Amino acid sequence: MRWQGQMIDGVDAAALPGLDSMAGLRAMTGHVRTVTTPEFAGMTFHEVHAKSALNHVPGASAMPFDWTVNPYRGCSHACAYCFARNTHTYLDLDAGRDFDSQIVVKVNVADVLRRELAAPSWSRESVALGTNTDPYQRAEGRYRLMPGIIDALADSRTPFSILTKGTLLRRDLPQLQNAASRVPVSIAMSIAMPDEQLRQTLEAGAPTFQARLDTVRAATDAGFPVTVFLMPIVPHLTDSTAVLDDALARIAASGAVRVVYGALHLRPGAREWFWTWLEREHPELVPAYRGLYPGASVYAPAGYRKWLAARVRPLLRRHRLGGGAEEEVETRPARPGPVRTTARGARASTATATLAPARLF
Repeated sequence: MRWQGQMIDGVDAAALPGLDSMAGLRAMTGHVRTVTTPEFAGMTFHEVHAKSALNHVPGASAMPFDWTVNPYRGCSHACAYCFARNTHTYLDLDAGRDFDSQIVVKVNVADVLRRELAAPSWSRESVALGTNTDPYQRAEGRYRLMPGIIDALADSRTPFSILTKGTLLRRDLPQLQNAASRVPVSIAMSIAMPDEQLRQTLEAGAPTFQARLDTVRAATDAGFPVTVFLMPIVPHLTDSTAVLDDALARIAASGAVRVVYGALHLRPGAREWFWTWLEREHPELVPAYRGLYPGASVYAPAGYRKWLAARVRPLLRRHRLGGGAEEEVETRPARPGPVRTTARGARASTATATLAPARLF
């Protein structure tokens, strides 16, 4: 079967960046190539031609980056806690099973990105990959979008960062080494579930803890100072001293130099899906979680985060790891956003992104 995209017509200004020709996948199936294959049983890939590749992060966001590229929407890692689940509802898909199995693939993203980066107005600001859904999820093995993206960024002398759970990153390490000889390249792995039984239920489609550690080792051996995102730390399941100490010891042994940690976030979409998981897998914890995340609360309470910091910081020192809590090292004060100058922004005097990207967890 040929895995190739089709050009789509029409514009929907309310759609996600890069999907502005879709009013919703189900409503516009004539404008999407839909692919299924036995290699990915139970999954459907919707191939689209993106109109833009670069997404600008709104100035009000505290995220430590201004530009992102997201080659996929939806993610086969199937993490019950994934913050990005709610973005699927913008496509008339649900934030639960559809997010895990209905994957939107921007098959022309590298070509569009190269064109945008060639604009005289592009100032070579750093671009973040893996801030919405994982660029090295399973589909990347088939579509191979990342090599073109990496080349486009490096050829334009644009620095970039990658955050992933995917061990497929190892395929591109030689190319990333070449890119790093020309521009700053940052690599981070998200590794949160050292217990394999827990991982199989909470992030069923993601690689194992050890497989991700092996990828950290490979990236370290290739010359990259790797950051590990120990996130989310799941209250009452992965926050004991014994679990954290073991995880950090193994992360340090893999060669990582820095760890960013943080407690579980429960944003809309993820909240409902995680709650279903909790009631099914750990009903005994439901009362405790009602206390930690009452009503529509997204973040664990300040008291819990302070308690967690007091537990993790000595362990970071013990294992000689840099980093710290996400709110301390991965955010920055809000700043005004620049005028949008990519293809999408050329049609407007100023630009605001449809969605503020965040981390993979």
